[in-house]
Amino acid sequence: MTDPLSAAEFSALMVPMGPFEARPHVAVAVSGGADSLCLALLAAQWARDLGGRATALTVDHGLRSDSAAEAEKVEQWLAARGITHHVLRWQGDKPNSDIQAAARGARYALLEQWCAAHAVLHLMLAHHRDDQAETLLLRLARGSGVDGLSAMAVVSERFSVRLLRPLLGEPRDRLAATLRCLGQEWVEDPSNRDPKFARVRVRTRLPDLAVEGVTPSRLADTARRLGRARAALEADVAAAAARWVGFHPAGFAHVADHTFAHLSDEIGLRLLARLLQAVGGGAHPPREERVESVHAMLRGGRPRAATLGGCRVVPGKERFLVCREAGRMAPEIPVLPGEEAAWDGRFRVALRADAPFGLRLGGLRAEGWSQLREQGGRGGLFSLPAPVRTTLPAIYDQQGLCEVPYLGYNREAHKESVVRWIVAAPTVPATVAGRRLV
Repeated sequence: MTDPLSAAEFSALMVPMGPFEARPHVAVAVSGGADSLCLALLAAQWARDLGGRATALTVDHGLRSDSAAEAEKVEQWLAARGITHHVLRWQGDKPNSDIQAAARGARYALLEQWCAAHAVLHLMLAHHRDDQAETLLLRLARGSGVDGLSAMAVVSERFSVRLLRPLLGEPRDRLAATLRCLGQEWVEDPSNRDPKFARVRVRTRLPDLAVEGVTPSRLADTARRLGRARAALEADVAAAAARWVGFHPAGFAHVADHTFAHLSDEIGLRLLARLLQAVGGGAHPPREERVESVHAMLRGGRPRAATLGGCRVVPGKERFLVCREAGRMAPEIPVLPGEEAAWDGRFRVALRADAPFGLRLGGLRAEGWSQLREQGGRGGLFSLPAPVRTTLPAIYDQQGLCEVPYLGYNREAHKESVVRWIVAAPTVPATVAGRRLV
């Protein structure tokens, strides 16, 4: 019989994830399945013991007819245990293909937005040892390198939140045993048994692999050891970035021409992937084979223009530019007075509380640049490289272009800016060896 996970054991799992504030407020992503409900109950007890609290967050993707009823059931279960619960709904059109990836992206975005809006630094996720083993096998099938095969980290950083996975070393069966011990029901998601999903197919084959000694425990241990190797490599990437890369507050980078000739292939590839992911605002780096192609060109000493990962690589004198590809930018989004907004996976902006309604945040693009010049923009209009200008964030109103913060442009020059602050904030910060590069 599998032993349940005790409150004391969970507290021990939380120690290396600290330090935490004196009375921590943590968010817990709860789907209603056994794994996340177990985490919610243990996290709530842990937080209470420290004088803090846990808030459970359920994302209703709206992909199944019974999802709303399940979310309501989860709320009732948690309310009975004194745990605050909120349902976050994925609004808008849903894609026809690769729905799991789209749902995952929407889920993380909604969870992180809630945490940012409520000043919650820690978001707990219920990934466990079996998830880790499945992830390693899936990435092995894709030909992933050290980063991919080290799978999920116990602690990882996003722009405004720390992702914590305290159960990553625990088997799935133990989490279910914990809920049985506590007398807590859970929801069974039918998609977890649907063989059309690759993860489900891998999961059903794990028992066959275990016969050959390829157990979830050993796979998770392999991922952990590869994580150590990744950390060592990242230290060298950080040193290379500090020496040869210049990041600009407007979200682009200059790299010395000779950089990749001086670096080993592994460090050079990692540095290039970090650059492309941060500048392009992607949730994941570009596919490794594509990065290898551009890296080989840059390492050869005769760089030429290239596009990859939503970025442009533009040769120059003694250095090359990495900037956003204008045609890949996100569409405009509305921004309300006094509120914050994230755009294009690259920037976060906050408007003044007295800003007018009806403002939109989007890319300057070629049309905006032409409009800016027609309106007689001055000052820092040409202060940034030409390929960067059309990719800059801009504020629009009913009359058109209103402000371009990074160019110092304000159509109403006699008035104060409607922008309280704006900052480059990639979806996944370019952080290596504990040092944030951008």
